[in-house]
Amino acid sequence: MYLYITSYRCIRIIAFALLSVGACISNKDADQNDTKSYNNNEIGDSTKTTKLETSQKLKKISSIEELNNFLKEVPSNSQYNYGYGGIRTKSLIDYSDNAAASAPLGAAEGKSSTPAGSLSNDYSQTNIQVAGVDEPDFVKNDGKYIYTISQNKLVIVDAYPAEQAKIVSETKLNSTSANYYTSNLFVNKDKAIVLVTDYEPVYVIQPYDYFPTESSKTKTHAIVYDISDRSAPKKIGDYDINGNYYDARMIGDNVYFIAQDYAYYGIYGIPKMPEVRANSKVLMTTDIYYFDNPDTNYNLYTIASLNLESQKVDAKTFMLGYANTLYVSQKNIYIAYQRSYPYLYYRSHNQDRFYEVIVPLLPDDVKQQIETIKASSDSEDEKWNKISSVMEDMYNGMSETEKKNFIDKLDNAVQEYELKLQEDQAKTIIQKIKIEDGKIEYQSKAEVPGYWLNQFSLDEYEGDLRVATTKDIYNWKKNENQLYNNVYVLDKNMNVVGKLEGIAPDERIYSTRFIQDKLYMVTFQRIDPLFVIDLSNPANPSILGELKIPGFSDYLHPYDETHIIGIGKDTEQNQWGGISTKGVKIALFDVSDVKNPKQTGEYIIGTQGTDSEALYDHKAFLFDKEKNVLVIPVREVRDSKPIPG
Repeated sequence: MYLYITSYRCIRIIAFALLSVGACISNKDADQNDTKSYNNNEIGDSTKTTKLETSQKLKKISSIEELNNFLKEVPSNSQYNYGYGGIRTKSLIDYSDNAAASAPLGAAEGKSSTPAGSLSNDYSQTNIQVAGVDEPDFVKNDGKYIYTISQNKLVIVDAYPAEQAKIVSETKLNSTSANYYTSNLFVNKDKAIVLVTDYEPVYVIQPYDYFPTESSKTKTHAIVYDISDRSAPKKIGDYDINGNYYDARMIGDNVYFIAQDYAYYGIYGIPKMPEVRANSKVLMTTDIYYFDNPDTNYNLYTIASLNLESQKVDAKTFMLGYANTLYVSQKNIYIAYQRSYPYLYYRSHNQDRFYEVIVPLLPDDVKQQIETIKASSDSEDEKWNKISSVMEDMYNGMSETEKKNFIDKLDNAVQEYELKLQEDQAKTIIQKIKIEDGKIEYQSKAEVPGYWLNQFSLDEYEGDLRVATTKDIYNWKKNENQLYNNVYVLDKNMNVVGKLEGIAPDERIYSTRFIQDKLYMVTFQRIDPLFVIDLSNPANPSILGELKIPGFSDYLHPYDETHIIGIGKDTEQNQWGGISTKGVKIALFDVSDVKNPKQTGEYIIGTQGTDSEALYDHKAFLFDKEKNVLVIPVREVRDSKPIPG
């Protein structure tokens, strides 16, 4: 094994030459329910919603009036929290197809359409999940030219042969706005697509007010350049949508780019419907689709597709709450988020619980008095004053033993009610949206117990969606957590056809990797179990093997058909009996015998506090199977040495 290190203070780029496997690493329908809809355009089956449920059906807002009325009801707006409409944290988008892990083990294929002339047939690309589905990056390479974004410029370098490398062009990304920020780019044959965010100051006047309020208009651009002449790129198109740049992917000649905007109502004026523009001219105004999952804040996610050959554009906008993940296969987009409840439900929680749980358990005469009071025309405060008097009289007529036994009975009923609420909340909702040749069309939904970890928690294979979740429920009566992990298989209609539940009790998922009909999953509490799960029969997932070792892996990457690379942290037991993390750990697992996976080697970098971007972002991971080279950035913390004297 060779180890190449470049050092600058505590930052190290670690490259491994993996010479051998054995020793490579050493030491559609109206939805009638309780939730208000702002028009009649609802998609999904007819369902009756209970107080602990929301339908999760897709609904549509088609006008400014409907959007305005909807946002007025959002608690963050109605309580004068004119906020910014939702969290700002970036969820991950993942792309896959039916040939999961068909890419050269995580690296993009070296396909390119560079001009005639000498070029290298051996070059690195962005670490993607599946061949044929490109992910944006700030630098791209086609074997002869390197394309990068630097200081709001598209810079093209003739990099082959390296001895004669030179900059052939620097193209300024012009904008009328001073706040113009480049993000990432794609290269497709003789076109470069640059993704940028444009912040334009604007002034708005509130309805019937007389002075302007400063705000800003944010747009995400996909700027297309003709680079057939690398020395003189030409701008041939500028497509933009409302909101901050969120993420993008390229499948064939179709670029999908997504923007996140804030669904505001209040000091920034009347909201506007999202628009798609080409060269500053409006192409379309999109309807807004939202799921019946009421929340306190909303973001607008506009998904736009651009065909680089025909210049055909399509777009849809979805209004979502916080904490969502988008997973995209070559044919479908999956939007996953946590089940939520209407704000009004939480506000009236104790009242609902009292009438639904407590009253049915009361003596008949007490129950009758309370039902009479409830049905009266008194105010809520007056009703409760009368009900509390009835309850006090009931308790005063009990002995201490009767009172204790009765309260225990009520406590148990309340615990079951609260546990049911937690069970219902601890679910992942998954919405399926079809994409085909750039067309975007909603399909259906599903829900599964538990919470996803990241984009690698979902995977599509042979038409089925596989999902790995962690379920974490707190039982306050027993003062304990119900913590375990699950795997679900959903068919093309989003019906659960197979499941494996209760994996690794008292541990949670740290990383997953679906590879064809297998799932490799790492959970952690005190040790690092690596599970090999068989998904060859979608109706009957099963655990094939398990390996328990110290530490844990945050990211799993295939080395070859029988070996998996794990990158995470080493651990040790501390002086208090707990577990402390140590340095970054790179491990190689042999899964040729699926019933008995083994760790064939490991390499530990640094001590406690050492970290790597590759633990959180798979694009920071570079692996070349043919050269047996693995490269990751590392921020290393070393043990301090005593100062002499």
